[in-house]
Order: sequence, then structure tokens, then C-alpha cells
Amino acid sequence: GGKGGGGGTVEHPASLDGTVGQGDAFTISLDDPQGHALGTIAAGNYQLTVHDDSSIHNFHIQGSGVDDATSVSSAETKTFTVSLSPGTYTFMCDAHPQSMRGTFKVK
Repeated sequence: GGKGGGGGTVEHPASLDGTVGQGDAFTISLDDPQGHALGTIAAGNYQLTVHDDSSIHNFHIQGSGVDDATSVSSAETKTFTVSLSPGTYTFMCDAHPQSMRGTFKVK
């Protein structure tokens, strides 16, 4: 048995919360329900609600078995069910992938 070591805490948030471009700002984030940025989370199924507040940005999450996105040209709130496997996932704006991107890990 034992708990294994290293690598910080593995969290299992109740849901995931993505936000893009509030007030057309060049911002993108992916947080837990308490508003904390994701670090390392447990593998499993999650409900991801994306608040895409901009008609010039979108939210696109990619990783093992996951490839979901909102539309660049419209502001919308959309909910996805994502099945996360161990690995690294990327979230970004397809229109501005260099300046608007982030990653998180799944264990």
C-alpha cells in the first residue's frame, strides 16, 4: 500500500470552469469551482462549463481523447462532459494560440 510521493496534491474538483476573454481581454483560464487554477487533477469524467465572453476568442481544450471547443465568432456558455486520462492537457484560444494558452496535468 502507501500513498506514493512527490508531485504535489492530486485534486478532484466537482467540476471545471473555463473562462475566455472577459470584456474582450486576451485572457483564458481553467479553474475549479472555488476559482483556483487547475494544477494536477485526478483522471475521470468532469463537467466543463465554458464561459466564452467574447466574439473574438474561443476556448479549445485538447489532450488524450479530448478535443472540444467553443466558437470563435460568438460569445456563448457551453457545457462539455470530458473524460480525462493521465497526461497533459492544453487549453487555448484558436485565434491567439501563442498568447492565450495554458496546461494542466491529469494523474
